[in-house]
Amino acid sequence: MVIGHSFLKKEFGGKPRTGWHLDAFGHSETNARLFADFGFEAQFFARLDRTEKDQRFKNATMDFLWRPAANHFGTQKQILTSLFRDHYCWIPDFQVNDQDTFETDDTLESFNAEKKMSKFINYIHEFIYPVHRS
Repeated sequence: MVIGHSFLKKEFGGKPRTGWHLDAFGHSETNARLFADFGFEAQFFARLDRTEKDQRFKNATMDFLWRPAANHFGTQKQILTSLFRDHYCWIPDFQVNDQDTFETDDTLESFNAEKKMSKFINYIHEFIYPVHRS
């Protein structure tokens, strides 16, 4: 990680501020602490126990501030953590094929850009950040 971040800093003038666990089977408190130590501001992952993931979705807690080893570090080490709602798949109606064209919408052009953006915003509100109304 140090070598990679040094390379990125030298070649591009910056380093990552976000971590993504592509397909890890389990996320330890140690990973969250190390990412915080690396200076990451956030981490994202998809795999989580199905029961916990369903509960987090129901309670709108898919995003949370993880304070690893809080009994030792308090709030000194923390990282914004977000769980992918749909694993790490494409958003419905936004699939891209090998030619970088949309598979499910051959008509995606400027005339329907507003409609597509509306679908995307609705998806965010409904599935990523659901609002509980009484």
